[in-house]
Amino acid sequence: MTHIVAISPHLDDAAFSVGGYLAARARAGDRVTIVTCFTGDVARPTGFALACQLDKGLSADVDYMALRRGEDCDACAVIGAEAVHLPFLEAPHRGYASAPALFADRRSDDGLLAPLTVALGEQIERLAPDRLLGPLAIGDHVDHWLVRDALAATGADHLLWEDWPYLRRAAAAPDETVRLRHTLTGQDRADRLAMCAAYVSQVSFQFGSIADLQAATAAVAEERLHGSG
Repeated sequence: MTHIVAISPHLDDAAFSVGGYLAARARAGDRVTIVTCFTGDVARPTGFALACQLDKGLSADVDYMALRRGEDCDACAVIGAEAVHLPFLEAPHRGYASAPALFADRRSDDGLLAPLTVALGEQIERLAPDRLLGPLAIGDHVDHWLVRDALAATGADHLLWEDWPYLRRAAAAPDETVRLRHTLTGQDRADRLAMCAAYVSQVSFQFGSIADLQAATAAVAEERLHGSG
């Protein structure tokens, strides 16, 4: 049995980006684990962090991250993957106070790289993956870059996925070397769609509707993984 470990910044990134590949490996009998980094709770979010919850149609009294962790467990259950949730806070809870700030330079007071590197190193040692995956950081989300940089800092060999749906809006294709191409079968696409649809709180915000998600997924021919160095 091969162990595939995907290091996901947020509770949906791995499924959105390589759900078809993960589903195919799980159906082939491989063990699949999705480790999500930024899943920590904030009891009473305010400001931009609260706005990020309200714009999903959720009221202020909803425990947003608990809801999202539940969605992640449902998504992982589609393919029989194990879900691991690390307690680090998403960028809006670390002082990034606007949407543009999420896609700009890392704040000088954001000291998360070192502890995230340690935590990922511990997970890699514990899980002993045969293949380790993480984000290429297409779209330049600060959290995606943190995970990419932390993975690099662990020194572990890994492949980088093309962040979706950011890839749909990218001006140019990534120029890193493609090390693995996974052509989606009909079953891969169906499993990927089911995983993505499990993130109910994100579907309308990211795509508009389930029908739009289905159309966008139908247009994906392959999932590409790039070298990390």
